[in-house]
Amino acid sequence: MPRSALIKTAFSRALALVAVLALIGLLPWLSGQGPEYTILRARYADREATEETLGMIRAELGLDQGPLHILLTWAGGLMQGNLGTSWITNTPVGPGTLQSLGVSLTLMTCAVLVAGVVAVLLCIPSVFRGLSGTPGNGAGAVAAALTALPEFLLAAMLLVVGAIWLKWFPPYGWEGLHYAVLPALSLGLPAGGLIGRLLSDAITLAFAEKWVGTWAMAGAGRGKLTTAVLRRATPSVMSQIGLVLIGLTGGAVAVEKVFAIPGLGRAVLGAASAQDIPALQAGVLALLLLAVVFGSIAAIVRQLLIGASLRSGTMPVPEAPRNSRRRDAAVPLVAAGALLLIVGAGLLRDPFTSNHARLAGPSLALPFGADASGRDLLARVGHGALSTLGTSLLVVLTCLAIGVLIGLFPLAATGPLEVTNAAPPILAGLVVAVITGPSAHGAALAVTLVSWAPLAAHTAALVQEARAKPYVGILPVLGVGRGRVLWRYVLPAVLGPVFRHAMLRIPGTALALASLGFLGLGAHQPTPEWGLVLAEGINYVERAPWAVAAPASALILASILAVSLSSMNWTRTKSPAEHSTVPATT
Repeated sequence: MPRSALIKTAFSRALALVAVLALIGLLPWLSGQGPEYTILRARYADREATEETLGMIRAELGLDQGPLHILLTWAGGLMQGNLGTSWITNTPVGPGTLQSLGVSLTLMTCAVLVAGVVAVLLCIPSVFRGLSGTPGNGAGAVAAALTALPEFLLAAMLLVVGAIWLKWFPPYGWEGLHYAVLPALSLGLPAGGLIGRLLSDAITLAFAEKWVGTWAMAGAGRGKLTTAVLRRATPSVMSQIGLVLIGLTGGAVAVEKVFAIPGLGRAVLGAASAQDIPALQAGVLALLLLAVVFGSIAAIVRQLLIGASLRSGTMPVPEAPRNSRRRDAAVPLVAAGALLLIVGAGLLRDPFTSNHARLAGPSLALPFGADASGRDLLARVGHGALSTLGTSLLVVLTCLAIGVLIGLFPLAATGPLEVTNAAPPILAGLVVAVITGPSAHGAALAVTLVSWAPLAAHTAALVQEARAKPYVGILPVLGVGRGRVLWRYVLPAVLGPVFRHAMLRIPGTALALASLGFLGLGAHQPTPEWGLVLAEGINYVERAPWAVAAPASALILASILAVSLSSMNWTRTKSPAEHSTVPATT
C-alpha cells in the first residue's frame, strides 16, 4: 500500500477512535435528561427539589461548566484508572464494572466453546464430501436453522423448555457454571451456526480449486490435504467470524436480561434506565473494548494464516460460486408467504382494544390468543409488521445512501467502518437511548448508525473493481473528467448490486429493531412492535406460552427469510460478449 494511503488509513482510524471516546465522555452533557433529579431522588430523598438544591447537584457534577470540562475531567480520570463515581450509589463504578465484566467474559467463553463445537460438527460433512471428490453445497439446512434464531428469541425458548417445562436447568441467576448452560446455548448456537455456514461454504470452494486435485495426484494424504484446505478456507471468512464474535457482546445484553445474570450487559441496561451515566460510560467502554479485542484477534489470525501468500503473490484464485437454482428459492418463498398470511390476517383486526379475556387461549376467534391486556395477539403481530418492517425499509434505504456515499472514498472511511463493525446495534441503542430517550425513532437511528458499514464495504469493493476495468482506466487519457467517469461508468456498475444487497438486509434489520424493542430501548406501549410484544409476553410464558409463541412465529419467519435470502447467489453469469463490451466515451 502506498505511503499516502497508509497515512490516510491511520488518520481515519485515529479520528474515529477519538470521536467514539469523545461521545462516551460527553454522555452526561449530551443526555439532557436532568440528572440532578435522578441524584436528588437517589441521594437526597429528604430534600425538596428547590433551585438551590438542584444547583448544588449540578455544580457537584460539573454540568454547569460546559461539555469540554466534562470531557477533560472524564478523560483525565480514565488515564488514572478512575472510571467515575455512580450518580445513584455515590460509589466508584470501576469495581462493579470489573465484577460484571468477569461474569460476562465467563458467559462469552462458554458461548464460544459451544459455537466452536457446533461449527466443527457442521464442517465435518463438507470435509468428507470434499475428500471424496463431491464438494456439495455447503452446510445446508441445519446451519440455516441455527442461524435463523436470534439470541433473545432463542433465550426465551430455552427458558421455557429447559427451565420451566423440563426443569433441568435453573431459570435465572448466577451461582455456578451450571447456571451458564442455557445462556451459553442461547449465544453459542446461532454463532456456531453462522460460523459453521461460513466455514463450510469456504471449505467447499477451497476443495473446488485446481491445486487440490494436483495435490491429490501427487500423493498428498487425506490429513495433509484437509489441513491445507482448512488453512486456505479459514482466512477468507476470518473477518466475518470476527463480526460474529463481536455480535456476542450485543447478544449477551439480551441474554443476561432474560436469565437475570449479573453481567455487564444487564448492568449497562440498568444504568441506562436509572440514568446513572458514569456507570453507563464504564459499561459501554468495556463492551466496546471487548468488541475491538475480538475483531483484532480475528484480524491477527487472518494475517498469520494468509500473510505469506499475500507477500509472495501466490494466492490461488477461487472458482466462481454457482448461481442459485430455482428450487433454492422455495424456503424464502414459503417463509415470505407464511409471513404475508399472518400479516394480512392481522391487519383486518383491532390491535389496541381489550375486547377479550386476559391471556385468553388460542381459538377460532383468537388464532394466536390474547395478551395480558386482553388484546388480540394476531392483530398486534400483523400491525406490528407494518411498524417493524416499515421502519426496517426506511433504515435500509438510509443505510444504502450512506453506504454508497462513504464507499466511494474507501481509505477515508476505514476508521468509521472498523469502529462501526465493532459496535453491535444494542450498544448503539443504549447510547442513543441515553441521548434521545427510548423510542421507535431512537431505535431506528441506532440501527442505522451501525448498519451502513456492510453496504459501504460492498460499495468500496465494487468501485475498486469498476475502476480496474481497462476501458474505465483509459477514459481519463481520452479526456473524460473524474466526475463524468464516476457518474457515467462507476456508479451504474455499483448501484444495482448494492441495492439488491440492501433489500436483502430488511429482515435482518427488522430483527435488530425487535431486539431493541425487547430490551425496552425502542417503541413504548401500546405500539404493536414485535420486540415489545415479545417482551410483554415473556413475563407470562409459564401460564400462557402463546403470548410468546405469537410474536416468536413472526420473528422466526423473518429470520428464516433473512438467512435463506442471504444464502442465495444472486450474481448473474455474464456471457463473453458482455465481458468484452466497451461503452462509448461520449
